[in-house]
Amino acid sequence: MSAVLFLKRPDDKFFEQFAGHAAFGLAGSSRSQTPEWMDQRLPEAFEWLKSLGAATCHYKVCSTFDSSPSVGSIGRAAEIGKRVFGAEFVPMVVGAPSLRRYTVFGHLFAAAADGLVYRIDRHPAMKRHPVTPMKEADLRLHLKEQTKMRIGLQDALQSCEDYAAAASSSDAVLIDVLDEASLQRAGRLLWDADRQPFIVGSSGVEYALIAHWGEKGQQPSVALPVDRLVVLSGSCSQATERQIEYAGSNGFVLVPVSPADASADERSIADALAALSADTRGVVLHTARSVKDRVETFGAAERRNLGERCGRILDRVLNQTGLRRAVIAGGDTSSHAGRQLGIDALTFVSHIAPGAPLCKAWSHSQSRQGLEIVFKGGQCGQEDFFETVRSGSVKGRN
Repeated sequence: MSAVLFLKRPDDKFFEQFAGHAAFGLAGSSRSQTPEWMDQRLPEAFEWLKSLGAATCHYKVCSTFDSSPSVGSIGRAAEIGKRVFGAEFVPMVVGAPSLRRYTVFGHLFAAAADGLVYRIDRHPAMKRHPVTPMKEADLRLHLKEQTKMRIGLQDALQSCEDYAAAASSSDAVLIDVLDEASLQRAGRLLWDADRQPFIVGSSGVEYALIAHWGEKGQQPSVALPVDRLVVLSGSCSQATERQIEYAGSNGFVLVPVSPADASADERSIADALAALSADTRGVVLHTARSVKDRVETFGAAERRNLGERCGRILDRVLNQTGLRRAVIAGGDTSSHAGRQLGIDALTFVSHIAPGAPLCKAWSHSQSRQGLEIVFKGGQCGQEDFFETVRSGSVKGRN
């Protein structure tokens, strides 16, 4: 399905060139913001999305569902969306088998970097997430701390009639997804059973709809290799740690960025430029090498400032080298750093890993028009992810 993601609300003239697309998205930073921020910003964003006249609107959250009453409240976003779109209730789909995320009887399970599947409150990374640690696996109880909405459940053993009953007595209904069969069933509930104009969930929503429609869609193009790649990582997940270590052992130069000392940014830029002028496969600018490097004392403002600093560093490196492919690793980093690059919209280029495609940038700035970039959550991708982006070779992975 042809889709475009806008990094900010486009003006009418810029929007016109994408009028033939089937799906539209608007990127935001609400996952790292307060409920008060959401009250001020989300209604306007939702009103614009509503004006496009799409069959439904999906408020995208992480498949690990990490959130809290004070930061990235999914419950508050659901309340606002339900009101703006006039939804009778809000369907919620979080499980995404392709990402190895599963919901069973309302409880969330997720695979970790070691390949094992954990209940989310026991997940090695998510139970100690630096901003929104997951302390409860029952997503209904997790949401109860964020909203007064009544959260129903369509579990894996229930029928469509049960879904109707849950919807009639709830403000939101969480739909279990464990495998491909339940994924297709979720798509049927979203699209056919009692279609609502507003949905909350992970990319499992799109996986479910495509599974229900049974369409192959467009055949993705194949990414061509590039000589060098620049990576910016603000993630301290175990998965990204392995990716950084692999890159450092396979032709990439690792360049630290100080989280606390902005005066060191010029040194980081100089080191990155020196590495990219040498015989290397690329450079990985990173604020952390591992979980132990995370800064526990940073609040929301400090995290935003660090993300924006990192974005300006990447912008300088791209400008001075003319490189045309980049990666930003880390969910919050992608939100804050990406906005420093002058990118207005993204369209799909090629599959790299579930949840982390290679995209083409669209921009009013000629220097950014056509840049190829991946925005990657911390948990996404195999250990050779950065080299895969550079080489364009996916090796037949799912």
